[in-house]
Amino acid sequence: MSFTIAIIGRPNVGKSTLFNRLVGQKLALVDDLPGVTRDRREGEARLGDLHFTIIDTAGLDEGAKGSLTARMQEQTEAAIAQADALFFVVDARIGLTPTDRAFADFARKANKPVLLIANKSEGKHGDAGAMEAFALGLGDPIQISAEHGEGMGELYDALAKLMPEPVDEDEIEDDAPLSEEEAATRPIRVAIVGRPNAGKSTLINHLLGEERLLTSPEAGTTRDSIAVEINWKGRDFRVFDTAGLRRRSRIEEKLEKLSVADALRAVRFAEVVVLMMDTQNRFEEQDLRIADLIEREGRAIVLAVNKWDLMETKGGGAISGLRRDADHWLPQVKGVPVVAVSGLMGEGIDRLMQAIQDAYAVWNRRVPTSALNRWFEQAVQANPPPAVSGRRLKLNYITQNKARPPSFVLFCSRADAVPQSYLRYLTNSMRETFDLPGTPVRITLREKANPFAHKRKRPS
Repeated sequence: MSFTIAIIGRPNVGKSTLFNRLVGQKLALVDDLPGVTRDRREGEARLGDLHFTIIDTAGLDEGAKGSLTARMQEQTEAAIAQADALFFVVDARIGLTPTDRAFADFARKANKPVLLIANKSEGKHGDAGAMEAFALGLGDPIQISAEHGEGMGELYDALAKLMPEPVDEDEIEDDAPLSEEEAATRPIRVAIVGRPNAGKSTLINHLLGEERLLTSPEAGTTRDSIAVEINWKGRDFRVFDTAGLRRRSRIEEKLEKLSVADALRAVRFAEVVVLMMDTQNRFEEQDLRIADLIEREGRAIVLAVNKWDLMETKGGGAISGLRRDADHWLPQVKGVPVVAVSGLMGEGIDRLMQAIQDAYAVWNRRVPTSALNRWFEQAVQANPPPAVSGRRLKLNYITQNKARPPSFVLFCSRADAVPQSYLRYLTNSMRETFDLPGTPVRITLREKANPFAHKRKRPS
């Protein structure tokens, strides 16, 4: 039975630190600056033998209707509605504030079990603030230090009384190997990346059919990499919204550095990465840098040109122009799928989701060894490798050692002398022959072992 808990409280009381402690990873961004968390973030938490879903929320704060602060509070209210119980967190070092008292009433009106947590209670300075928390009327405060892990035993005792009986871990078979059918139907991990204000969150909201993620004309609204589950025409996806990636020279604030690092982790965790570009400013230098990063990480890539509804000239000619531009500017992923979309209006969403599935299939593709070597012989005969320092290079055979992305081992003589231009020729020929558009292709050179190298020369 699933049990969900939402962590609520005013800004900067340590909600995200407690979230990270319970999920066992530094998933949520943490900083001394108030208001770091904006979207709600879910994670699978564990406390002793208790397993539950935990939701980190933005700090409860008042704001004008329609403002970013007000919409952050709407996200928190949605988390409260989804939860079975609440962790109401206060700062024991500062003590109670009028905001704490106001939102204690808010928590009571939710009509759900509430555990009052006095965070930052380490040392003698936290005792006074923890005692003040009794005045909220939410029960006895549980004194903890989320940063140092103190008080987790007391939190466990209180939480165990609210939760259903824990399931015996021996009955859970999370480590059981996946069957081929399960592997084919498990969620595809997709990261949506791009420059700030490219429309990443708007696109995901349209896929979900709800305002799950905060959007704003102001660049930099998204900070954390938020994962959401999407089912599209019977296929499951786990989609990560990420912070906009600016040029490194323009990143000055510590918080933005943390956001960018979180986005890069999402790219490394993903299987398919959708690079979103603004149709008015596409294929700019930063777009090319991001695409190169995705290729170096070995992830399948799909280009989504957003805000297509603003284009005056549409149609097949414009789309063909996009594909030509993609092959020109991104030769390292020649044939990459390019989809024109409008996250706001919902245009091109079906084509984008199909392109993601196609890119995922190519990324997982294995080429039969017999077909691979027939192609290899023909490719070498059509264009033999150049001689280096007057000595001919001998290419013996090639084999695929893994997929995800397609990776090959080429056995040859003098591996260090094979020119990069010749490897590019082989890569492009392989893409065309075996229909591997857009995905990174890896070719590793390996010299054949000399069977006589271990034998010593006979004494004369």
